[in-house]
Formats: sequence, structure tokens, C-alpha cells
Amino acid sequence: MEEIDPLKNPNRSNDDEELCRVCGYAAGPFFEGTWPSSAICSCCGWDPQTQPAGLDATRELRGYWIGHGAQWHSPKEQPGNWDLYAQIQDIPELWR
Repeated sequence: MEEIDPLKNPNRSNDDEELCRVCGYAAGPFFEGTWPSSAICSCCGWDPQTQPAGLDATRELRGYWIGHGAQWHSPKEQPGNWDLYAQIQDIPELWR
């Protein structure tokens, strides 16, 4: 099966770019059109300007982050009732 390059997919929704591709946290916008913004995810620390944005790299970063305890990049912003498993359910299907 051929892998879709989400950055070249004309059907992708700009609404999805409000959610972090790595962890699903709503801290964007991470992209403005196809250009990465200056937003850095306060949950997992993903920076679309300096870290790879493709599907394979996103999955690798997610696995690394979760495998190392899913620590918050900005712990002061972590909600008291934070649930990793509920949050990753919000990751857009295209980025799972």
C-alpha cells in the first residue's frame, strides 16, 4: 500500500492543524496552510519548524515520547485531569 504524504494531500483539513500531530493536544495552529508555524506543543514538545513533519517521523516521535513516559514539555500547562489515552484518540486519523 502506498503511503500518503500528508503535506501534499489536497484533502487534508486545516482544522486538524490545531491539534498536535504527535500527541493530539490542541495547542496550535501548528501549520498555516502548508507552512509550519512557530507553535511548539506544550505537551510533547513537537516543533514543526525544526522536527520532521512526515507520517513516519511523526509516528517515530510519538513512540519515543510515549516510550519515555509521555512527560510534558511545559509541565505547568498540564491539566490536572490529563489523560494520555483520551488525548491520543484526538490525533487526526491521517497522522495515526
